[in-house]
Parts: sequence; C-alpha cells; structure tokens
Amino acid sequence: MASFTIEIPDLRVDGPLVEIHLAVGDATEAALRAANSSVPPPVAVQAMVDTGATKSVMQQGVAIQLGLNPVSMTSITTPSSTNVLCPEYLIRLVFPNNVLYEGTVIEAPLQGQSVQCLIGRDVLSHAVFVYIGYRNLFSLSF
Repeated sequence: MASFTIEIPDLRVDGPLVEIHLAVGDATEAALRAANSSVPPPVAVQAMVDTGATKSVMQQGVAIQLGLNPVSMTSITTPSSTNVLCPEYLIRLVFPNNVLYEGTVIEAPLQGQSVQCLIGRDVLSHAVFVYIGYRNLFSLSF
C-alpha cells in the first residue's frame, strides 16, 4: 500500500494541506506520445483533503495548462451557489512519495481559497485517511 504522512505546524487552523501535481491521465499521455506530441508538464498545486467535498475539484485554468478536454459536465452546489455547471476532466493526481490516483475531477473557481485543489470523497473512497490532530499529522494510503 503506497502512502505518505505530512506534519502541519497547526493542523487544526491550516487543515490537511499537501502539495500535489496534476498531470494528464495515462490514456492522454499514451495518445500524445503515439502522435509524437509533447506531454504537458504536471502542474504543482496546493491541495486540501476535504471530507466535505463529494468530488475532487481543481482551480479553473489548470485544464488549459494541461491541454485537457472535458469528458463530461456536472452540476455542483457550493456554500454560496447552487446548480453551477462545471466541466469534468480525466486527470492524474501525483501525491508525495509518487502516490498516484487517476480519475475525474471538476474544474471550478476556488475563489477566496488558499488552495488550488480539493481532494474529495471520490478519491478518499479509494484510500485510508488518518488525521492525528494532537500530533498535527495526517496520512493518506492507497
């Protein structure tokens, strides 16, 4: 089981933050290589593990950086709005220790946030998430 553990100076205040890389998915990378096209480099983002998020979300603009096309559209509800139509993209999330997850994420504005990605329950459903508040540690294992 691949995993990583991160210590945050004040986990209660800052939350479970982790720098990850967002990259094109395996199928897209294979198609680009087969066509002798360059593969866009992964984009480094600050992410937060968010057990309140049903689906994982990336900041608007990341898909353009990666040259991605949406695979579907979905409607989301946020604390400040309802029925917001957002594109979904097939993407690879690269966590510390080269822990990988591939699936769809929603692209949406994360206005007023200090992060560019939310790791939601869609990803967490494939993982073990351990939050050790009194030690300011959290761990994810896949």
